[in-house]
Amino acid sequence: MASLTRCLYCTGVGPRAHLLSLSLSLSPSAFRLEPPLLTPALGKPAAAHRRRPDPPRVVVADASPLFAAEPATAAAFDFKGYMLQKAAAVERALDEAVPLAHPERVHEAMRYSLLAGGKRIRPVLCLAACELVGGRDAWAMPAAVAVEMIHTMSLIHDDLPCMDNDDLRRGRPSCHRAFDEPIAVLAGDALVSFAFALLADPSSYPADASVTTDRIVCAVGELASCGGVKGLVAGQVADIEATGPGAPASLDQLKFIHLRKTAALMEASVVIGAIVGGASDDQIERLRQYARCIGLLFQVVDDILDVTKLSEELGKTAGKDVASGKTTYPKLLGLERSREFAERLLNDSKEQLAGFDPTKTAPLLHLADYTAYRHK
Repeated sequence: MASLTRCLYCTGVGPRAHLLSLSLSLSPSAFRLEPPLLTPALGKPAAAHRRRPDPPRVVVADASPLFAAEPATAAAFDFKGYMLQKAAAVERALDEAVPLAHPERVHEAMRYSLLAGGKRIRPVLCLAACELVGGRDAWAMPAAVAVEMIHTMSLIHDDLPCMDNDDLRRGRPSCHRAFDEPIAVLAGDALVSFAFALLADPSSYPADASVTTDRIVCAVGELASCGGVKGLVAGQVADIEATGPGAPASLDQLKFIHLRKTAALMEASVVIGAIVGGASDDQIERLRQYARCIGLLFQVVDDILDVTKLSEELGKTAGKDVASGKTTYPKLLGLERSREFAERLLNDSKEQLAGFDPTKTAPLLHLADYTAYRHK
């Protein structure tokens, strides 16, 4: 049974993460951060700016693969089948979690964004981590759905004119374009409430009490911290402050942004899955480091794809980071060194899984490879 100390330890990214240096020889220990206090908070978006002009169409600068060659996949594990099976289960759970209700328009907007498809990496990470430590999908599905709701909220708000001002998401109009800005804001806000109501409700879990109350409390704290002002919100604020004319952000600043804006929800996905699955403190710590590595890896790959792919390939506006003055890994390191950094993060993430049952690590190992070698 989890202790209060463990519950506090499992909450978010540490307050001094920005003090850690970033180099191209990162080891897993570089991601070890001090346990923070549980003091979550949510930020409010600033007043709308004047709408920025649409960015120019991106020109493919370098279409070579991320690494020299993709790894050979183990024939014994059907990763594609695994992803299709888990994603289908997640889709059903998302659909059931947000039925159409009054007021219809905001529920329609929530469902429009929540059920728009996507890779569903975060909920699958949650399910896979729970399985790894001996849990079942039914234990982790409420957490998987809750994390995806928070992620969807972040996409809705990120696309708003006052934020990234993007008209395209997952190959179709962004929520504020399909509806309007006030409804998009409220749909995102409502998804946050839905997420915590679902995660905190004991009736969301199997009736046999396999997921204990202390695990649920720890899971709620983890999501609140990773999605709040110490995690996602902090990353968004730092990203806004580092965007535009002036000196580009440093590598340390870029790491601060993306350990929170991108990696924090992946960390929450993996750690919450492990918590509800009954993982030990040591297992949770190793899975936390795994998640931070693949969270940064996801962002490095995103930055590479943004300058090497077309909008039609990505399902979102390509080249937008460069046009808006954002600092990216290719901008600071160049494409080749960014690829080297991504490969180190991939290797470091896999090292964190070395102490687990090798018959159960295949999903997380393949998810790390998928994060590195994806094309959109």
